[in-house]
Amino acid sequence: MTGATARASEFDAVVVGAGFAGIYALYRLRAMGLAVQGLEAAADIGGTWYWNRYPGARCDVESMSYSYSFSPELEREWVWTERYATQPEILRYLHHVVERFALRPLIRFHARLRRAHWDEASGRWRLITAAGEQLGARFLILGTGCLSHPRVPAVPALESFAGRIYQTSQWPDEPIDFTAQRVGVIGTGSSGIQCIPLLASQAAHLTVFQRTPNFSVPAHNAPLDPLARQALMDNYAPFRKGLRESFTSLLPEETATPSALELTPAERERRYEAAWAEGGIKLLFCISDAIVSKPANDTLVSFVHERIRQIVKDPAVAERLLPRDYPLGTKRLCVDTDYYATFNRPNVTLVDLRATPILGATARGLLTSATEIALDSLIFATGFDAMTGALLAIDIRGRAGARLAEEWRDGPRTYLGVSAARFPNLFMITGPGSPSVLSNMVISIEQHVDFIAELIAAMAARGASTVEAQAGAQEAWVSHVAAVGATTLFPLANSWYMGSNIPGKPRVFLPYVGGVGPYRRKCEEIAAAGYEGFELRP
Repeated sequence: MTGATARASEFDAVVVGAGFAGIYALYRLRAMGLAVQGLEAAADIGGTWYWNRYPGARCDVESMSYSYSFSPELEREWVWTERYATQPEILRYLHHVVERFALRPLIRFHARLRRAHWDEASGRWRLITAAGEQLGARFLILGTGCLSHPRVPAVPALESFAGRIYQTSQWPDEPIDFTAQRVGVIGTGSSGIQCIPLLASQAAHLTVFQRTPNFSVPAHNAPLDPLARQALMDNYAPFRKGLRESFTSLLPEETATPSALELTPAERERRYEAAWAEGGIKLLFCISDAIVSKPANDTLVSFVHERIRQIVKDPAVAERLLPRDYPLGTKRLCVDTDYYATFNRPNVTLVDLRATPILGATARGLLTSATEIALDSLIFATGFDAMTGALLAIDIRGRAGARLAEEWRDGPRTYLGVSAARFPNLFMITGPGSPSVLSNMVISIEQHVDFIAELIAAMAARGASTVEAQAGAQEAWVSHVAAVGATTLFPLANSWYMGSNIPGKPRVFLPYVGGVGPYRRKCEEIAAAGYEGFELRP
């Protein structure tokens, strides 16, 4: 495997996607001496941070944690400005990484992969892009992202709407001025909760169309204190180690926490209030049993309900904003700046789609079962076909023509979220069955890319030409992921974690909830045992 002998269309490895995952995979594989090519559907690098440019787009993991750890020099030279970085700042960071390590020449842009078929005779993947470009690769690494395949619900007669239509996950590059406009937002997940306050401050009137209320906690975002930031930068190594080995990868120091049911009501209130005041998702982790005990979780729900009632002045509006039919944390816990307070503004209206569903679009706006709502612009903040959507959008066929879409008809089947039986030399970065979306994604991305790179190196050492998951190991892992998920409250929610937001998608718990640190140790044990569960063929 040498870069010098690779033809223009033939490579040792093709990496799909140029977000955090694809960028690090290109860096790591090139360092091994492989001839590597990146394919990116967009016009530039960034992945989710390229597409999600909507007002208020910001990471919900703290910036000092949400960054690469593979280069001490990179850690020392990049200085984050805020507790929670904005989309533009994260995108600038990724551009810095790509330029610093000279990765841009390795990436082909406007190159969406449409087809990937395994050719048994040559032992290579045959790839075709949307533009008809053909490539070949020994290894196919999919860094396509867990939240990258947009979902737009069907609105009858949408084409008749005379105004402008936008989607948070495919936001235009140029600034949009909503001044003096009547704006509608459909969706109150993370992107909706982030953009609604900013839209409300600009629009003449904002109508929020809510189907399911979401739990959100305050970010208390602020500029980083220079002294505290430098102190952490001077101690990045132990900080990163703590994140990698922790259960969540979100909090570097995980101390033992009590059960909510062991605390008195007053003790619980003090603990919850302290977490609320600190901001971010720490509220979910300030007790030990929030995600496994419904009675414990109910105490958190009651606390957040009361905070919403305190913030929102209109009692009727406050009640419509209260999530009631799923436990806190079983849908993505959102982090916001002034989301609930936005509904105190006189130019904001909340429409409950459970009470008055949308019947369709008109030339003037949207027609609900109660009335027609006039709009100049309509924004879809309706999320993604999470974890599997981007993978299944590619026509992937493995040994004997096995189709990934057919293999996953009843839900995704992977080994460790990295590999799939019958699909040799194909690797997924943070695929279904790995901690992925329940973790700090950058930490999980680095761990997966390192695991893949080391497995490829082990193949070379053994003289193996292909590697894939053994069917038995895959089935055992799928069963383990499901069993661990069943011990939690996650199945009680109709969430994108369960695939429930996509009509017809199998209802399966998609990520692995066994913990980032334990998962990492399991991968290390598998590698130490000669990559147990993988079949390496000479």
